[in-house]
Amino acid sequence: MTFHIQRAHLDQVDALCAIERAAVELFRGHRAWPSYRNVSVPPEVLREAIARGLVWVAVIGSGEPVGFVWLDAEEGGDAIGVAEMDVLPAHGQRGIGAALLEHACHWARLAGYHRVDLGTLADVPWNAPFYAKHGFEVMDKHRPEFDFARERDRENGFPDDLRVFMSRPLPPPDPAGWTVWPAPAKLNLFLRIVGRRPDGYHELQTVFRLLDWGDEIRLRVRRDGEIRRLTDVPGVPADTDLVVRAARLLQGLAPAGVGVDIEVEKRIPMGGGLGGGSSDAATVLLVLNRLWSCGFDEEALGEIGLALGADVPFFVRGAPAWVEGIGDILKPFDLPPAWYAIVAPAASVPTHEIYAAAELTRNAEALKMEDFSAHPPDFSKDPRFRNDMEAVVVARYPEVGRALAWLARRASARMTGSGGCVFAAFASREAAQAALEGLPASMRGFVARGLEHHPLREVSGST
Repeated sequence: MTFHIQRAHLDQVDALCAIERAAVELFRGHRAWPSYRNVSVPPEVLREAIARGLVWVAVIGSGEPVGFVWLDAEEGGDAIGVAEMDVLPAHGQRGIGAALLEHACHWARLAGYHRVDLGTLADVPWNAPFYAKHGFEVMDKHRPEFDFARERDRENGFPDDLRVFMSRPLPPPDPAGWTVWPAPAKLNLFLRIVGRRPDGYHELQTVFRLLDWGDEIRLRVRRDGEIRRLTDVPGVPADTDLVVRAARLLQGLAPAGVGVDIEVEKRIPMGGGLGGGSSDAATVLLVLNRLWSCGFDEEALGEIGLALGADVPFFVRGAPAWVEGIGDILKPFDLPPAWYAIVAPAASVPTHEIYAAAELTRNAEALKMEDFSAHPPDFSKDPRFRNDMEAVVVARYPEVGRALAWLARRASARMTGSGGCVFAAFASREAAQAALEGLPASMRGFVARGLEHHPLREVSGST
């Protein structure tokens, strides 16, 4: 039997949950069975992990998923955990589990993680003994990083004496090989257009916030001066792609002879107001600055990035910001923790079209950051914190209006950027996930957490 491993898709959630339920049946009669019987993979949490690109499936020739592995990254750590790995019992002992595990560990290494952790059973052959064969070693279960998992075990009645925690150290990526880097999306928590300059650029006020979800950029340094994008991005020729333009811009300031191969895995919808192209470009600048030994500091990289787009400096600096000017004046802005339910309608909204609209309001009264920086207001309810582009986009793109109306029935919702994605803020992941229940098939939804700083600071230490 042949199989191949690929990233999971959202339409595979039900199949993966069925694989997990079938795998759990192998524990009937085991002392851990009562706990396994009462606990299953929450589909909404699995859906979120798939949207973040942290789930891989083994697929046989018919296209049927027969196994999967799910990684779970915690903010601020250099380790990533195996949240779940299951193979259909009928396809067991065929190397599928081993291939999934090695694939996940390989990705984690390229992404800059130093180790992979997991919790498993000590006395089941396909658990601890299997992982030991793949370089995992038993750890002290009383270490602080395992406290949350042990507490969850206690809540679910899992026998503590059978639980072991294991870890596999990962060597650093090969400098001459591929490396993997995140390009997070952003939200405009509000957007006011306060004027228009003689050169046609708009003066605005907004607050930007990064999300723990976005695109993935893969880079491989070359020494022949070539810059190549190896993946197709529909509707975006390589020469106009911001990742290629960013690499070429930095190359002109870098040591002679450097080049790069670039692969882009797009998750951020184009024309969604989430900053995908600018974030991709910023990630390329941040990483190549390190891989090419350019030596620019954050401020200098931001100035370089401004030539690519007004949002790029924000992604380079990578922290919540009060934004003014054309998007180039950034001031640190503290925000409370929040989870966001985000809905992407089947519409791509061209930013230039909305900025050029005759009906766009361009004279909103300017606000003062100092009035709100100590105690940020509820952006979703305060009428001063509207999105001035929202009415224009909704009138021209009914799909955006329908998405906004659907989410607004569940929470205080608004559009981000120039559209067309809409969002609502919540105090917990569970509340954000619940808001997306019953989402129409014509819309795509996902949950993301607001970040305090760019994930490159955590994973790579490159900034």
